[in-house]
Amino acid sequence: MNERIAVAVRYDGSAYHGWQYQENVITVQHVLERALSNVANHPVSVTCAGRTDAGVHATGQVVHFDTNVYRSERSWTFGANSNLPSDVSVLWAKKVSNDFHARFSATARTYRYVLLNQDVRPGILRKAVGWHFRHVDADAMHEAAQALLGEHDFSAFQGSGCQAKHPVRTMHEISVIRKGRMVIFEIKANAFLLHMVRNLVGTLIEIGEGLKPVSWMSEVLQSKDRKSAGVTIMPNGLYLVTVDYPETFELPHVYKGPFFLG
Repeated sequence: MNERIAVAVRYDGSAYHGWQYQENVITVQHVLERALSNVANHPVSVTCAGRTDAGVHATGQVVHFDTNVYRSERSWTFGANSNLPSDVSVLWAKKVSNDFHARFSATARTYRYVLLNQDVRPGILRKAVGWHFRHVDADAMHEAAQALLGEHDFSAFQGSGCQAKHPVRTMHEISVIRKGRMVIFEIKANAFLLHMVRNLVGTLIEIGEGLKPVSWMSEVLQSKDRKSAGVTIMPNGLYLVTVDYPETFELPHVYKGPFFLG
């Protein structure tokens, strides 16, 4: 009898060509499936909550897979970790009902973008944070970002090549705060378009620098034109931190992270 297992995964995406399996390159999905297959002793195929791009990290990615063998939840977790490279780790594994789906059962995803804001480029953690050398006003960016709350057509922030059926998404929460030289953008929505968070952050930075007024964010959103928005910021500082599911699935909660934020 088949069992469905849900797994939470944390990874440093610096060395990978994104999440999704591709021929002739190494992806997070590739190494995770290989590790789980070793534990199951049969080929395992996983489905994730949200595909991340090359260089993007996760502290709370969720996947599911089906298996016809029994392993304890502890065995799935520690067995997978013993077969994974050091930059990918399984946080927990849990048997779930067959109606659970890592992608379609999710009610929301939360991303954080961590921006180092100082005049000198980073040495330490250079692949773990984004960087902007001119000072930005976090309060102005936070105020501008509130125009994005609710259901909107986010075409202005949609990357080329996006395969989404439509550009309408519902933004539940968005905040911008400063912690010393770090500026943290936290964005929660029902789903995201390709490069949506990185395009949003790039647009907000222009407001933070004072190049554009706070009202510009609303204008960009209403334009539905990608050319009217800011640049796509580097992937280094982007993290998928949490995926929300109905409480009926009783999935464990994880610390948002990344850990160096305290």
